[in-house]
Amino acid sequence: MNLSVFIIAIVTLLILSVIIYLITPRNYESSETVANSYDEWTEDGILEFYWGEHIHLGHYGSPPHNKDFLQAKEDFVHGMVKWGGLDKLPQGTTVLDVGCGIGGSSRILAKDYGFAVTGVTISPQQVKRAQELTPEGVTADFKVDDALALSFPDNSFDVVWSIEAGPHMEDKAKYAEEMMRVLKPGGILVVADWNQRDDRQKPLNFWEKPLMRQLLDQWSHPAFSSIEGFSEQIEATGLVEGEVITADWTQETLPSWLDSIWQGVIRPQGMVKYGVSGIIKSLREVPTLLLMRIGFGTGLCRFGMFRAVKSNTITELEENATTKSLIR
Repeated sequence: MNLSVFIIAIVTLLILSVIIYLITPRNYESSETVANSYDEWTEDGILEFYWGEHIHLGHYGSPPHNKDFLQAKEDFVHGMVKWGGLDKLPQGTTVLDVGCGIGGSSRILAKDYGFAVTGVTISPQQVKRAQELTPEGVTADFKVDDALALSFPDNSFDVVWSIEAGPHMEDKAKYAEEMMRVLKPGGILVVADWNQRDDRQKPLNFWEKPLMRQLLDQWSHPAFSSIEGFSEQIEATGLVEGEVITADWTQETLPSWLDSIWQGVIRPQGMVKYGVSGIIKSLREVPTLLLMRIGFGTGLCRFGMFRAVKSNTITELEENATTKSLIR
């Protein structure tokens, strides 16, 4: 194939991907929209083929350097463990993985650190696949649950962990409140999320607004919070000891977006394996991945890290919650 034919083929595929992208939005309507989207992505197998067991971005080092795509995802989990201080916790530590996907991170936490992990997701198909991928003897269990109304009692877990689930939450304050509620006093909350620049400090301009709208509409996101805003919402639960610690991992994770597209180029068998449907679905994601790269690369979006410790002091909020449960 000569260069001109190759260029024409690439341009044709890009045009096709944009057309498919524009006519098949995945607007957020309710939590059911999110569940259905993840059910579909899990059932067709394409996302797992390319992204492996970890449906989240990778960590490419600081400063970033070339790294195997799947290895970067595993390195992200270990980096988050270390950043959150979880590597100092004993075996048997109980962990709730909120928005666990197909359980990749949960299995690392169980196998490499000896934690007793419970993973929850709103997608029944993700739970089914997570169970299939988890070997016997690995202390990781999975169940369908709603992050905005967790089925666990207060003070249930030593650690609550969540990666890139926040953008799907319509009520960010409730998301923060539920995670802090199920933490034991002295327990650790560690969250990694896609965030928007704090528009209270610098409003979105004329091109950022439509770009952000596309990032929301294409992957069933009601909204991105800002790092500052979500940190404030965690603190507003009244359950935090000290202050919420934050960090910005945008540069460490930034290569993931183009690397995701590159995987389709160097491993086209993933698309071919799933036939015409696989090709169409794969092409459909290219514009969103490119827009994500633009958003995170220009400062419109940021990759936020959050760490909080639950207070050992019973707060008024907890007392009210306990009173309500007794009345019921």
